[in-house]
Amino acid sequence: METKNIVIVGVGGQGTLLTSRILGGITTAAGYDVKLSEVHGMSQRGGSVVTYVRYGENVAEPIVEEGCADVLIAFERLEALRYAHFLKKDGVIIINDQRIEPITVVTGMAEYPEGIIEKLSAEHKVISVDAMEEAKKLGNPKVFNTIIIGVAAKHMDFEHDKWIEVIQATVPPKTVDINMKAFEVGYNL
Repeated sequence: METKNIVIVGVGGQGTLLTSRILGGITTAAGYDVKLSEVHGMSQRGGSVVTYVRYGENVAEPIVEEGCADVLIAFERLEALRYAHFLKKDGVIIINDQRIEPITVVTGMAEYPEGIIEKLSAEHKVISVDAMEEAKKLGNPKVFNTIIIGVAAKHMDFEHDKWIEVIQATVPPKTVDINMKAFEVGYNL
């Protein structure tokens, strides 16, 4: 098997690191060599956070090079646009259709781009979901990232039950039930 590359992007506090740990757990459980790398931006101030997950028979390094990602998981639209250059030509972008304005937009120094999902869809295969809205329906907006994991899981070659085991072992114990519900919502979207 050739090495598979996943890039996870978001804004500080959105759960990119937890998501990378879950993806690392599922790939390790499947017997692959896995490398994770986390690039923290201004994560506590709403800045970009990027994590890389690489898995395969023998993975030499943790960093995903531009143009090499099989999957880009974006927890926010602008982050998807910022990091789309990491995607392979035949790669897939999974986007949480949420708008979080960076400080440059909030202060009036820049404008938030319009039509991001449409622009990305013209060049890539895009799966867009409003995971935040779905999480609110469950009563806990914090589990939107687990909904996105459920969407991603549907398009990956790992058994449903293995995802459940890994999520249960990775999320904080008091949040297992709500994360299980969130995963199922995403998996069934």
